[in-house]
Amino acid sequence: MLHQITGLHQCRRKLFAALPHIHSVRRRGFSVAQLETPEVDIALSTGRVVRISSGKYARFADGCAVVTIGDTAVMVTAVARQKSQNTSFLPLVVDYRQKSAAAGRIPTNFLRRELGPSEKEILSARLVDRSIRPLFPADFRLDTQIVCNMLAIDSSNPPDVQAINGASAALALSDIPWNGPVGAVRLGLVDNEVIVNPTRREMQLSALDLVVTATRQNLVVMLEGRGNVVNENEIRMAIKRGTKEAQLIINGIERLQKTHGKAKRPIEPSPTVDEEIAGAVRTMAEMRLREIFRDFTHDKFSRDQAVSKTRTDTIDKVWSSYPTADPGLISEAFNKFTRSVFREMLLEDGVRCDGRGLDDLRPISCSVNLHKPLHGSALFQRGQTQVFSTVALDSPESALRLDPVTSLDAGMKSKNFFLHYEFPPYATGETGKIGPIGRREIGHGALAEKGLVPIIPAEHPFTIRLTSEVLESNGSSSMATVCAGSMALMDAGVPVTEAAAGVAIGLVTKYENNDTKHLLDYRILSDLLGIEDYMGDMDMKVAGTRRGITAIQADLKIPGIPLKVVMEALQKSMEARFKILDIMDGTIGATRTIKKDCWPVTDRLVIEPSQRSRLLGPGGVNLRRLYLETGVQLTQEDETSFRIFAPSEAAMHEAKEHLEELLKTEKIPDLEFGAIYTAKIVELRDTGVMVTLYPSMPPTLLHNSQLDQRKIAHPSALGLPVGSEIQVKYFGRDPVSGFMRLSRKVLQGPATAMIRNLDRTSSSSSSSSSGGSNGDAKT
Repeated sequence: MLHQITGLHQCRRKLFAALPHIHSVRRRGFSVAQLETPEVDIALSTGRVVRISSGKYARFADGCAVVTIGDTAVMVTAVARQKSQNTSFLPLVVDYRQKSAAAGRIPTNFLRRELGPSEKEILSARLVDRSIRPLFPADFRLDTQIVCNMLAIDSSNPPDVQAINGASAALALSDIPWNGPVGAVRLGLVDNEVIVNPTRREMQLSALDLVVTATRQNLVVMLEGRGNVVNENEIRMAIKRGTKEAQLIINGIERLQKTHGKAKRPIEPSPTVDEEIAGAVRTMAEMRLREIFRDFTHDKFSRDQAVSKTRTDTIDKVWSSYPTADPGLISEAFNKFTRSVFREMLLEDGVRCDGRGLDDLRPISCSVNLHKPLHGSALFQRGQTQVFSTVALDSPESALRLDPVTSLDAGMKSKNFFLHYEFPPYATGETGKIGPIGRREIGHGALAEKGLVPIIPAEHPFTIRLTSEVLESNGSSSMATVCAGSMALMDAGVPVTEAAAGVAIGLVTKYENNDTKHLLDYRILSDLLGIEDYMGDMDMKVAGTRRGITAIQADLKIPGIPLKVVMEALQKSMEARFKILDIMDGTIGATRTIKKDCWPVTDRLVIEPSQRSRLLGPGGVNLRRLYLETGVQLTQEDETSFRIFAPSEAAMHEAKEHLEELLKTEKIPDLEFGAIYTAKIVELRDTGVMVTLYPSMPPTLLHNSQLDQRKIAHPSALGLPVGSEIQVKYFGRDPVSGFMRLSRKVLQGPATAMIRNLDRTSSSSSSSSSGGSNGDAKT
């Protein structure tokens, strides 16, 4: 019987191996994919080709796509569980893996393998997440995971944008319900001309790096970019070009979906309360909610407490009337109704819950130079959002070094300016574990850093670390970081080109049947509150100077917004930014010119080649001792030049005294090139003899090759004892090492120079001219 079963299994395997697989075959619930690899080539307007293929890799995933541009390839898989989760949100996770093998490299960590996600991987994953999340159906509650795996990377094409297109294609080809596809492109700006999907070489010349994700209806879903102070008109032009180019990507994905896409699985409707209970929630809560949102004396906590009490009272009363109802569903019904009341009041009255108009800013206050030991510091308060920023200046050796794969992608090996953003639990009056930096903090810090990089001078003698600690948060802490960071840099004496500021712009819309292209009504909000961000449809963060934009990021909760709304939001951000800069200029309008006692200083030390070994010491011990004693670092620039970094003027003065003592040389005789001198042997070595020409001279090596015209293996073969004197000819000093060049061998021929006698009882009073200062013994 067992033999028969085994035979059946073998026959079955042979049968499936022989199938041509022209069509998909189902076996044990899994899809046996086709041998053919469906693919589509998408020609962009620039002539560059993006290839999207499927069916070859990861065939057990619900959807898989490989996107290739040039020699860069990214594989993206999409998998969703079959059973819906009992949650009130979309459980979507996006992972981006940047493999060293894709670049032909080995990881540089101790284990030589990929460990946790790097900062670049986290930022790329967030880029993909924000591009696809708004298009999932509202009732979709399946655990969904998108994994972006970099298969190969060349030196020209960044993979992050292709990961967005790969996620779009994988979801479109899968049976996961999704209202895509979307298309994404990167835009550059060179000589006022917009470039689509620029290469790394083109990006080095570009004033703009903007990623645009758009839908079939020309709706903008996501924006992420940085600019070298690019004016708003150029940003508008790039966004329009990006939405147009995205249509080409979408067309290609739709062609692939039409021929090889799976039928979408049905969505299990989320459990909700019946209309009678929902009506009871509205009846009991509406008046109280409207009173709360019209009470302009509320701050963040009092408003939240009032809403929370209303929620508790409403749930208790409704549950007492309908004891069979689920309290969790009643709470969810209350939350939906609260959101609708908040939005209706904004759309109807145009007055916000704190009494501001749509374009009004919260009260702003600023201060700088808060603590004496800090190189630079600033406190920026906007409403109930408070950010404390500090600047630390350090030596160039403290620059942030990137891993090999990230440096290949970013086009740089290190950064001499970087920003670290912290959002502790107490910023929102909560408790929590303070540990590794989360994805949100990394994303907000990266955005604020983009907003400040263009104002940092290209040539700066120090490494600059800017820290931002959010002390209070009620919306837009990342843009408050830009404001505080700009002032802290000025307070630290960093010669910034101009001040930078940031503001968050919100949006509340009204539409029907999920049609966000034809909005029935909308309101754009300047300087977003935390509750407006939570209840609204968009959070657009824009940072810049008076001359233009330095960073932009737009997150949407609805499936895209028209270009018209995007352009209006950009205009609102510019007006708000100018108001903020006026207030900041009243606190500190230019870079501080009066030096602080705590500021670090730099200098340059130039030495003779012969002094190099004396300065460094054996294995660099002298430099290490100098750093431990004074905190001063010396970095070699070339053979005779060193850069000195000191944490303060006092440390620099102490270090210079130490260096003068270290490099101080006794006065030595003038040695004439080509002259013959009497040398005393002080040591025998296998390689030669150590000799001195005068008592205070450090011994120098006379090599075996220069001892005699005969070839000798050891100086003892010549019978030269320690203490004996020999005649040697002086040929100056080695230009690199500074060691004396002496020879006894040349004197065994006809004499060509007179013997010079040196007083061996005392040192001469003249200083070295042709030989420079004395060197250590050559070994």
